[in-house]
Amino acid sequence: MFLNMEHRSNFMDSKIFSKAVNYLPGGVSYAIRYIEFSPIYVERAEGAFVWDVSGNRYLDFWMGHGALLMGHGYRPVVEAAVEQIRLGAHFGYSHPWEVMWAKQVCKMVPSAGLVRPTNSGTEANMYAVRTARGFTGRKLVGKMEGGWHGGYDDLTVGVSYPVDKPSSLGIPEETLANTILLPFNDLEGVEKRVRGRELAAIVVEPVLGAGGFIPAEPDFLKGLRELCDSLGCLLIFDEVITGFRLSPGGAQQLYNVIPDITVLGKAVGGGPFPAGAFCGKKDVMEVLDQRSRPRPYERVLHSGTYSGNPLTTRCGYVLMKELEKGEVYPTLNRLGERARKMLEEALEPLGAYITGIGSLVCIHFTKEKPVDIHTANRTKDVKLTLKFSEHLIRHGILFVPPYNPHLFISAAHSAEDVDRLAEVAHSFAKSEGK
Repeated sequence: MFLNMEHRSNFMDSKIFSKAVNYLPGGVSYAIRYIEFSPIYVERAEGAFVWDVSGNRYLDFWMGHGALLMGHGYRPVVEAAVEQIRLGAHFGYSHPWEVMWAKQVCKMVPSAGLVRPTNSGTEANMYAVRTARGFTGRKLVGKMEGGWHGGYDDLTVGVSYPVDKPSSLGIPEETLANTILLPFNDLEGVEKRVRGRELAAIVVEPVLGAGGFIPAEPDFLKGLRELCDSLGCLLIFDEVITGFRLSPGGAQQLYNVIPDITVLGKAVGGGPFPAGAFCGKKDVMEVLDQRSRPRPYERVLHSGTYSGNPLTTRCGYVLMKELEKGEVYPTLNRLGERARKMLEEALEPLGAYITGIGSLVCIHFTKEKPVDIHTANRTKDVKLTLKFSEHLIRHGILFVPPYNPHLFISAAHSAEDVDRLAEVAHSFAKSEGK
């Protein structure tokens, strides 16, 4: 039974936050986790729920930034982790699990001829770009407006709206001189901006993530593939979010467009552990091979103390073997479609748009249908968005960030959970209509 969270105290959470501001910038470990109107500190999690330190239970639609595809505490991964911790979580040597993990990635991801592990999606994007530059001998990289590829300097531009403003302090202008911003879902616009330029690669999320879970139009991705071929540059898919979530082979399997390099994260490490990977066609990835390129200046450098550690690769292997069966996707897709439809109906009086695909859902209070970062933001009602987020959180539905409601559905969620989400959204629309 769901309780009305408006009448429950989160005194302990507020007390912890008052201490946190003395030791963490802004009081948080990551800015998007900041919930101004109600600090929340999670103590435990199971399935589709989390509990805060004040004892409040929340229906979780954030799911570890989308990494927990099977829900919190997925038993096969937990059991694998416990056993591997006993044997050793980090050796600093090669081990059998990294080979099994790599074979599984190459088996499932259509573009993967060879793969290397990393500790995060940010690292994977950094190495993917470096590999593309090493392979082509070119510097310029195109990336989409609204595309989020982690904290790597060369791609941390045009992430948030308006795109002509810096996405972070501390990134030298000369670093971004080799990055070209491209319009998402606008092939003609992309062609105009890259005309006459020698690009090493074009980087794109098949579904714009932080920009609002906006799916690429099929012809857009196909057009990018043809454009990269004509330019002699590489096509990089950032599938940190979509990899293994939309299908066993990710968005590239769903769209039937094969990139030269794919960036992976989240599920590739089993869910609970920091992980990433970059993989690609064999001739591209061989620029990392120390056997054929023994001198450091002849090959692309990839490193990482914890990259490919036995804990992460074993847990990633266990999860990928389950996802390979494909049995979970009909349920995920059905729940995602149910959520989008019911939210659209519930919030129709307020003129909201619901975007997403598969198990990805994003709620936009805008006056125009979001197809890129511009349409998702230029008429956005930020005040209404924050009120909506506060309403959901105070009624026991948790996610971040409040200013941009992205919801991840997991295999642990049920139709009743989705109905509860729609019910609370409907009550918000009703209260705002008074």
